Amino acid sequence: MLVKLGGILACDGCFHCNALAIAEQHTENVNLGNVKRFQFRELQVATENFSNKNILGKGGFGNVYRGKLPDGTVVAVKRLKDGNAAGGQAQFQTEVEMISLALHRNLLRLYGFCMTATERLLVYPYMSNGSVALRLKGKPPLDWITRQRIALGAARGLLYLHEQCDPKIIHRDVKAANILLDDYCEAIVGDFGLAKLLDHRDSHVTTAVRGTVGHIAPEYLSTGQSSEKTDVFGFGILLLELITGQTALEFGKSSNQKGAMLDWVSSLPFPKSLEHGKIIARIRLAYLSTKSCLLP
Repeated sequence: MLVKLGGILACDGCFHCNALAIAEQHTENVNLGNVKRFQFRELQVATENFSNKNILGKGGFGNVYRGKLPDGTVVAVKRLKDGNAAGGQAQFQTEVEMISLALHRNLLRLYGFCMTATERLLVYPYMSNGSVALRLKGKPPLDWITRQRIALGAARGLLYLHEQCDPKIIHRDVKAANILLDDYCEAIVGDFGLAKLLDHRDSHVTTAVRGTVGHIAPEYLSTGQSSEKTDVFGFGILLLELITGQTALEFGKSSNQKGAMLDWVSSLPFPKSLEHGKIIARIRLAYLSTKSCLLP
């Protein structure tokens, strides 16, 4: 379904230092294959103590910082919110391992992690072209061939999470800001696996709604139950953003009446080089995916 639709990421004092050192000693034997375990101090240095000037983005899961490792490698460091509450260390390791095993050209590869008594951090490769959300706002605008390639790449990444991972991974926050672009403007799906990871801090509530306003499927919002269709809805919103160049909140104002969003998008000016029939077909596919309750 997604491939069809896709035709279209200083220590505060001696006591704190000692606590970190003790915690890291307990976890120094962690080995997750090719995923490196960093010490907290390493990431502090890499990000200049998580300086605001190095913030790449902010989200529901935490802040992302640009970091530079001693060998010159540039990375993106995600510092999870409420790290000391994001499940126990064993559970965190399990979820990190699950994320690390999801290997696909259209998924953001986990480079490393850090785990202390009070902190949970994930380290990813740095994506030089930023996110789709930033590129849609920037100049020059993305051409239509690139937009189609982004849509198809995102669809392939999500399909892998749904069909090839065991257990399957539901993203729950598919949006333009979480689709990153590599050096060749290929779509790289980021932030997958984080919703489940953070759910363990409230182990008695496994259906906590996570996502972004304007991108959350109505049935997920009302029931708290997520499935592949939750991601298909978010993917449909992403397609509409790629087609229109508008954000979900901007065109969402037209969605209160049945068919209003479709009519509004259809009325937008498009390059004359594009066939009208193809434009309408893409819009209808995107719109259908936002009606996830109608999908088989």
